[in-house]
Order: sequence, then C-alpha cells, then structure tokens
Amino acid sequence: MNKQISRRHLVKTLPLAALAGGFNIQVRSQEATKLWVTGNSMIDKSRGIALNLLKPTQAQIEHAWELHFGSVVFESYGFAPRCAVDAEAMNEAVKSGASAAELSDLRESMTMNRNATNERERKEFLEAFHAAGVTCIFQNTGEEGSDPMRLIKRLAHFTKATDLLKPALSKVVTAEEIVALKKAGHVGLCFTTNGVPLMMDWESVRDELRYVRIFQELGVRMMHLTYNRRNPIGDGAGEPHDGGLSDFGRAAVAEMNRLGVIVDVAHSGWKTAYDGAKASAKPMVASHTSCCGVYEHFRGKPDEAIKAICDTDGLVGICCIPRFLGGRGDITSMMDHLDHLITKFGASHAAIGCDVAYTSRYDKEERAKLLKAPSGSADKWEHLWPKDGYQTTIEAEQSVAWTNWPLFTLGMIMRGHSDEVIRQVIGGNMLRVLKANAI
Repeated sequence: MNKQISRRHLVKTLPLAALAGGFNIQVRSQEATKLWVTGNSMIDKSRGIALNLLKPTQAQIEHAWELHFGSVVFESYGFAPRCAVDAEAMNEAVKSGASAAELSDLRESMTMNRNATNERERKEFLEAFHAAGVTCIFQNTGEEGSDPMRLIKRLAHFTKATDLLKPALSKVVTAEEIVALKKAGHVGLCFTTNGVPLMMDWESVRDELRYVRIFQELGVRMMHLTYNRRNPIGDGAGEPHDGGLSDFGRAAVAEMNRLGVIVDVAHSGWKTAYDGAKASAKPMVASHTSCCGVYEHFRGKPDEAIKAICDTDGLVGICCIPRFLGGRGDITSMMDHLDHLITKFGASHAAIGCDVAYTSRYDKEERAKLLKAPSGSADKWEHLWPKDGYQTTIEAEQSVAWTNWPLFTLGMIMRGHSDEVIRQVIGGNMLRVLKANAI
C-alpha cells in the first residue's frame, strides 16, 4: 500500500470525520472537507472561518489530520469543554433564596462537571474533546489569588468529573499516563492552579508554603507564581510597576522545584517572569502567553524573559486570545507568534496553551430559561487590569476556537515546519517539562 492510500485510510477512521458541509473552502476536492466537518455547526463554522484564512491544499489538510490525530497532543494550559447549565436546578436554587455566591459556585460546578451526571452533556463534552484531537489539557483548576479555599473549589469540580468519567476522562499526574491515554483512545486532565496556595499567617517561610505539598498531593502539577495582580511572591502582568520576584518568591520557586510542581509565569510581570526563570532549578514555563517581539502586550513576554525561560529547558505556550496576539488577532497571527518562538528560541521551547474553551451547544437555550437571580460584585477583582484598546472581531475569535486544534497543526505545516518540530510543539515539549519536574 503506498503512502497516499495509507493516509486516506487513516483519515477516514479519525474521530468525527463526518459528511462534507457547505463552506466555500479553497481546497482541491470535496474529499478534503470530509476530514474537518463534524456535523456540529458550532465547530464546523469556526473551522470554515480558519480554513478560509489559511487556504490550504487538500494534501496539506490530509497531512495535518494524519499528523495531528496520530500524535500525543498536550495543551500547555487551557480549559476542557464547558457544559450547559441545568436551568431547572438553577431556578430551584434561586427560589430557595440562594445567595449570589452560592449561585456562582453552582453555575461553575455545572459548567465544569455536569458531563459526569448528564448523558447529553457527556456526549457533547467527549465529542468536542475528540474533535479537537487533544490528548490532555493542563487544566485550570483554580481562581485568581492564593487563598487555599478559593483555589480548592475548581479543583473539587474537576476531581468530580475525572472520578466519575473514567476511563473516558482521567486525572493524570505523569507523562507516562498521558502517553497511555493516547494509546487507549481516552483523554485526560493534568491540574494547574492560578496561584500558589498561601495561608497568609506569616509565621515562617516554611510554614507559609506548607500547602504547596497539600495541593501537589491532590494532583496539582503546575502553579502560577502570580496572576494579574501583585502578591507576596511577585508582581502580576497587570501591575503598572513590576518589581520582580520577592525573596519569599524565590523560596516559593525552590519549594515548587522540590515538590515537582512546575513554575508558571504566564500571568507574571516581565521582570517577575525573568526573575522566576533565573530562580528555577527545573524547567519552567509561561504556559499561555504571546511574544512581545511580534506584538507588544503586557500579557505577552519580551524576548529577554522568553530566553530566560528557555534557558531552564522550559517552554512558552502561545495562547488563542486575539487581543494578546495583535495584528488581525486570528489564526495567522497565532502562527506568527509560534514562528517567532520556533525560529528564535528553538522548536523544543514552543507549545500551545489556548486559554479558551468550547461551550456546549445547549448552554444558550438553558440560560434563556433562567430566572432573574441576585447579582454578584460589579467590580470583580480579576477585571482590575489595564485597558489596551484592542477591538476584536468574530472572525478572529472563531478562527482560534479551541476545537480548531487540528488547524493549528495545519497552520504550522503550511509555514514549512517539519513533522518532528510540530510533534514537539503540540505535545512533546510539555511532556518533557512535566517529566523533568517529576520527583
């Protein structure tokens, strides 16, 4: 059997390779559309937009599908597909007098683990996951801040999902488990938090950091040093003055290194990110960011900080947030940032951390049934960060949709990157960093 026939045999057996749709994609034959159309109009619309921007040939699409779905794809930071809320249950909570905080927790729990208790949402979740061709996500299981009780809520939500959905969805803590998931045709989540858990007691450095071990034992394998704001470790990306990593921050990095928790500076200020890299004895990351060498944004990272991260044998993950990418903010802009990383710092230091999620098709209709509920704070802490004036577009947002993951592989093929390089970027590098931090 020749290579072309073998490739066609493979792509015909890939997940969700359904009948062709009606998008005006500039490819050489109708056969190629069978690879990307899923029958889910939300996914297919986003793919149609991205393909019209990329303008691939049939051969390039076939190559991308074979490479992507044949590889371990490990997202350096992101979100599993979100479920639709249960309007009936939400309305019952409203009627019972639930507070805004209670309703917020209930809504969040539903979006993160309703797939474990509702068959429709389970099917939607797994189909979206497999359509993306992602093996494992470094899943955000925390909120901004360092309060252990605040961080543990999302950790509980995703622990429930992975406990009840096994073997289809599993919590993983090692690189070997992720490779095994790929072989078994299943998917997984590796847990990260948006902060280092701190007690704020300030009795001693050692005592203050004791919850790092607790969260590591709960399965967390990566932590942000800071989120957008300043904390005792260092300054976040949203601060107007970046003082860098504190002495306590250096102790936090050392403790994370000791316990096998990857240091993440994605949301840290530029100097804090640089200092964090200089302090880390193990490979560390900026898991979901952009390159200021392509487009300068405070949530991106300048080349000096990127080099420091790479010098740890770590990696930088490019996100799918149009306002951080600049230019048109679409899939071609995302490719520009990946090209910059690969060509200037080497393929072994590049990854993709989308920081966006697919949301169930049924969420809109469920939310339309919701009763008016008590409102929460109008001035949320996480919204306190600089205005950048960027105006996004629907085309930009949808071209980098999470379920467009196979098209990120396609985009790199079209930029001339080799299969070996692409395998590193879409999963191999993150596997290496996870393994290097293991204890």
